[in-house]
Amino acid sequence: MFLPKAYFNDLFDGFLNTEESTSMKCDIYEKDGNYHVEMDVPGFDKKDINVECDKGYLTITASKEQKEEEEDKEKKYLRRERVYGKYQRQFYLGNIDEESIKAEFKDGTLKITVPKKEETSKKVIEVK
Repeated sequence: MFLPKAYFNDLFDGFLNTEESTSMKCDIYEKDGNYHVEMDVPGFDKKDINVECDKGYLTITASKEQKEEEEDKEKKYLRRERVYGKYQRQFYLGNIDEESIKAEFKDGTLKITVPKKEETSKKVIEVK
């Protein structure tokens, strides 16, 4: 029995990918003493996005509810790919200045600048 390649792509897309891996793709890099996170969040408004930091963990959440009036009972969808709901990504960045984090959202891209804290030197304890 011959199965088309598209069949396997659709089958494994759902099996291997999670919501996290298929949405909110990002780049994280270090430059000028800061961490920079650039994340694609297309289809969302600034009010739909929440950025939190706690104990070195940066959590980015985007949520979008489907509006009741958008649902047209006469529509017969052939394919529905635009998903509503909650998407979340979390990254551990370590020793950071949580009070100085800045975020900007423009043209579907979220840019976050996270200043690193000076690492404290290791203290050696004398064993008696």
